[in-house]
Amino acid sequence: MRIKEHPILKFDYQNEIHFTYNNQAMIGYEGDTIAAALYDNGIRHFSNSVVHDRPRGLYCAIGNCGSCYMRVNGVDNVKTCMTLLEENMVVESEVSVASND
Repeated sequence: MRIKEHPILKFDYQNEIHFTYNNQAMIGYEGDTIAAALYDNGIRHFSNSVVHDRPRGLYCAIGNCGSCYMRVNGVDNVKTCMTLLEENMVVESEVSVASND
């Protein structure tokens, strides 16, 4: 899901970052937010709505909505759309979600 070639823009992806999401090994790149790396790895289901328990994905990507909250390195309610990915991060959904929703 990542743009790798573009007729005008040049993307220089370097420095792979390894992390886990719900115990699955994943790879992102330096400069990625957690949410961008998850999206690039095919993860679309980030959380569930509080009232109706409906699936939520990446929504605003600017830290306002809360749809992207996850547990990161044991800390709950981390805004993954605003948090840069780091080597060996442990990212977990705060709700029970299938890994490829």
